[in-house]
Amino acid sequence: MTNLYTLIPALLIIGTCLFSYLGFTNRVIFDRYQFQVGQVRYNKQYYRLITSGFLHADWGHLFFNMFTLYFFARPIMFYYGVFVFVWLYIGSIVAGNAFSLWLYKNRPSYAAIGASGGVSGVLFAAIALAPTQTIGVYFIPVTAWIFATLYFAYSVAMLLKPRPWDNIGHAAHLGGAALGMVLVATLSLPIFMHNIVYIAIMSLPLLYLAYELLINKKAR
Repeated sequence: MTNLYTLIPALLIIGTCLFSYLGFTNRVIFDRYQFQVGQVRYNKQYYRLITSGFLHADWGHLFFNMFTLYFFARPIMFYYGVFVFVWLYIGSIVAGNAFSLWLYKNRPSYAAIGASGGVSGVLFAAIALAPTQTIGVYFIPVTAWIFATLYFAYSVAMLLKPRPWDNIGHAAHLGGAALGMVLVATLSLPIFMHNIVYIAIMSLPLLYLAYELLINKKAR
């Protein structure tokens, strides 16, 4: 089983690196498999909800996502097994893109790539399981729930008030992260309830986002 815990993330990382490299070197592949609202909504190219998660903008983007995935894959597999880990990773990519599709449904040219939704699902499931653990953020130790709260606050702020220089798909991050926490609530409710105070604090920016989008009808 230990070998499987190593093999499965390695296969995902290698596959993502190879497919990303194809995207780096072949614009046709990049355009054909990236997430794009118009192509999914009007041309029914739903495969883009998954394939875009295996493309990246550059080597730095790719390295950061795969580095994070490598370190947080094991605790999820330890708790739930390999099948649930793979389901969570792929499902979070889809969830992140699905949230983007809903959020930007009136912007058919909106496009995105990257495994960030999947990585966020794995990362925030691990945080929901152990919010008081210490994680390294650019090699600086930070308590997980504090990092999660600040991360959500920043992502929500940038999503609601986008900056011209910001090319990050915050919707994909938030959609993937939400699925990760829902998974823990579904499969490990006693642990989730034990950590509910930390999770509630972490979720405050998400509740504010829901208010702005669903009640205040924030334009996007």
